[in-house]
Amino acid sequence: QLNHHFFFNSLNNIKALVLEYPHAARRAIDLLSDLLRTSLYDRKTALISLKEEMTLINDYLELEKMRFEKRLQTVIEVDDRFWGTLVLPLSIQTLVENAIKHGIAQRKSGGTIHIRVEQKGDFLKTTIQNPGKLNADQFKGLGIKNLTERLRLQFNGKAAFHLTEQPDDTVLATILTPLT
Repeated sequence: QLNHHFFFNSLNNIKALVLEYPHAARRAIDLLSDLLRTSLYDRKTALISLKEEMTLINDYLELEKMRFEKRLQTVIEVDDRFWGTLVLPLSIQTLVENAIKHGIAQRKSGGTIHIRVEQKGDFLKTTIQNPGKLNADQFKGLGIKNLTERLRLQFNGKAAFHLTEQPDDTVLATILTPLT
């Protein structure tokens, strides 16, 4: 479930781009349209490939970079062996959205979101790290609750999700899902 604030912010950004940067406005409309289509209609299967999830995330980040400009930097590291691995739709995207909402948007200077996908033993380990501190509201959000429940149900309790504050003033979200 994509955050409704994200959609309103995107529409306002597009409105601002229309007169001065019409090409960028058209690109933003295409990106927003694709995100809406994916989040609303492309739910035929319980799992999608990591490549599909990362394509969605890249589109999402491109839109958010129009909003935050230089305040939002990203580093994405994905082991190429796992592009075909199946993941929950919008699972990583939800955590990237939270990283922007609770991390980047809260800091005047913004920061970097670091996404890493790698193997850890018999698990696919996905981490999203962003600047910030944890607060109680982050654990009460619908996105985190839904993600935790979806992981439990889809992977029969064999998946794990952790959200931790790191000593270097960053927050680390980790998803572990069994590799089959």
